[in-house]
This record gives sequence, C-alpha cells and structure tokens, in this order.
Amino acid sequence: MNYDRILAARTSRIKASAIRELLKLAANPDLISLGGGLPSPESFPLDLVMELTEKVINKYGSAALQYDTTEGFTPLRKALVEYINAKGIDAGLENIYITSGSQGFLDAIGKLLITPGDYVAVEGPTYLAALQAFNAYEVHYAQMQVDKEGVIPESMEEIIQSYPVKFVYTVPTFQNPSGKTIGVQRREKIAEIILKHDVLLIEDDPYSALRYKGEELPTIKSMAPDNVIYASTFSKIFAPGLRIGFFVAPEKLGRWLVLIKQGVDLNTCTFTQALATEYLTGGYVSKQVQKNINLYRPKLETMLKELEDNFPKDFKWCEPDGGMFLWVEGPEGMDMEKVYKRAIEKGVGFVPGTFFFPNPGDGIETMRLNFTNIAEEQIKQAIKILASVVEEEMKITSIN
Repeated sequence: MNYDRILAARTSRIKASAIRELLKLAANPDLISLGGGLPSPESFPLDLVMELTEKVINKYGSAALQYDTTEGFTPLRKALVEYINAKGIDAGLENIYITSGSQGFLDAIGKLLITPGDYVAVEGPTYLAALQAFNAYEVHYAQMQVDKEGVIPESMEEIIQSYPVKFVYTVPTFQNPSGKTIGVQRREKIAEIILKHDVLLIEDDPYSALRYKGEELPTIKSMAPDNVIYASTFSKIFAPGLRIGFFVAPEKLGRWLVLIKQGVDLNTCTFTQALATEYLTGGYVSKQVQKNINLYRPKLETMLKELEDNFPKDFKWCEPDGGMFLWVEGPEGMDMEKVYKRAIEKGVGFVPGTFFFPNPGDGIETMRLNFTNIAEEQIKQAIKILASVVEEEMKITSIN
C-alpha cells in the first residue's frame, strides 16, 4: 500500500528529533557523550522509590492502579498547591493540572492554540522539543533576539507589535540549550509588555531547582498571573522515567487543555502520580534536590575550567548559575556540524547548536554541551578532544 498518499498535510512539518538521531549515531558505548539532556542515573533515588512504592500501595491500594481524572491525581494537585505557592504563584486546585511530562503539555498547547499559519514568538535558540511539538500544527515562528541575559524585552515587544503572535514561549531560567537566565528587572519588563499588549506567555521551567549559586528568582507567572501559563516537571528533581509534568493556568485555559488531554491519553499514569504525591508530602524534595546539586555543581565547574584551559581564544561560552547545559560559540565561519562529525570519529559527541533555532542555518557556529550525565574525568578528556578537533577545523577553514 502507498501509505504516503493517506498522510495528513501537517506531517510534512513533522521531523525526527535532530538530537535523538544524533544520539543514535553516538550509541557507541566507548563514546563520551556531551549531547543528551539526561540527568545522571546516580541522581535517581532508587531506595526512596522502593519505600514510596510501599507507601503508595498501603495508602491508596487499588486506586493507584485505576483510571483517574484527566486533571490529575487529586492528592498530587493538592500537594502542588503548597509547592507552587512557595514559588510566589497564587494558585488553587482549579489552576493546577498534571501532564505526561512537559512534552504532553507543549503538544496540548499547540493543539489548542495554533491554527495553521499562526505565529509563535520564541527565543533563538530555544528548546528543540518545543519546536517539534508546535511544528505539527503548521506554525510560523517569530524569533526574538537574545543576549547574555536571555530574551531582550525590546525585541519581544517589537515582535508582538509586528506579528499577530498567538503566544510567547520562553525558558527563562537556565535555558535549554543556552544555560542563560533572565534577570529580575528583565522579567518585570517582560511581564509589563505582555500585560500591555494582552499576550499569553508560556513559562517553561524545568531547571530552576538545579541552582548551584545565586538566589532563586521570581517567576514571570507571579508578575502577570492571568497572562502566563507556568509549566514544570518532576524529571529533574525526582526521575524522568516517571513522566510527571504539571502546569499552572488560568482556569478557563486549563479546562480547555483538559479537554485536549482527554482526547490523547485520558489521564497521566496514576501510579507514578501517587509516587510523586508521597515524594512531595513526605518532605523528600529538598534533600533530593540538594543531592543533585552536589552531584552536578563540580561537573559544571570542571567543564568551565577545561574550556578555559583548552579551547581557542576565539571561542566564548556561558557561565550558568545552574541547570544542565553549557552553550559554546565559535568564531564566524565555524561549522559545528563538521566539527561534530570529526568529534564522533575521535570518541566525543555533542549537539550542534543550529538545531535549536527556528530558522534553518542560524547558529551554525554554536554547540550545546551537557555535563550532568558523565563523570568529571570524562569531561576533562572530552573537552581536550573537542579542543583539538575545533583547532583542526579552524586550520582547515582558515579561521584565525
């Protein structure tokens, strides 16, 4: 059968994840991968999961294995009210909803809000999986300009005034891929702009708990509650395989997103939601987060030192206060896809930064490096190899 003739027109916009495909090429167990956005398996609380599993069975019984409401497991949503309020977000049970990871939320937003041809304002670079989620709904992107502090508010306002933007999507804290964080004053300006123009903003916040230095920043949601949907996840503070995400939304939008979810999966896994409930209510979060910070902070410091000691002076990189990624920019004319192919041959993988831009060809001289899922000695070895590869590429392309 010719299956191509029955595919929906929208499938022309659906592409395989560039990162997933690159990681397939990098599947050699001897390769040091700086490419994936994976938490370290050392961070997973295996003993605690066993303890919580027993608590869940004893406390909830068969209800933990049953279908549940689309909005989410009520005990978890109640626990999240306190968790969210502690972040300065005024939200009740009617504002909090559970999804199958953050990706389930992003797809639902695309399905609910994007009509083919609509514009969405995104950072350049931005989270690749958000682009994947929105692409299926035949979206156009308006790329906001960024600097070392993330989105430039004036650029965001110019985009809003120039395009019929359906919503703004941003990762304001320890952004994936750039590691950048939007400061307090800039957050206040962004909130002021979206209120002024009555625009919806999606605040995607998976990494803020992984702060290695500095003070926690207020959410944009806390500054413009009716114009922001705040989304986060348990993937970085508990375990990604549980696939528990959540979002905080004005009730009217939340109800629409529930209807969307009903047509997709009815409800997120009840059992893992029950585990997350006991994790939150049992007082385990702060200890687990601190464990992760203690595990990741020295890896970040090691990678920064190795870059400083080994990379050519023409390169620059971010120095994030937390998160899971470093963003490296090479000189103009450097093609990181070529560097990637050379690096793979020498046993090191990373992700060329161009894949994180909505416009093809942008960011060709950039790369994203992950430091959470490898040992410090591997980081040292990998950065030395990468340094030698980029120096070779610079000589070949005559970049001085």
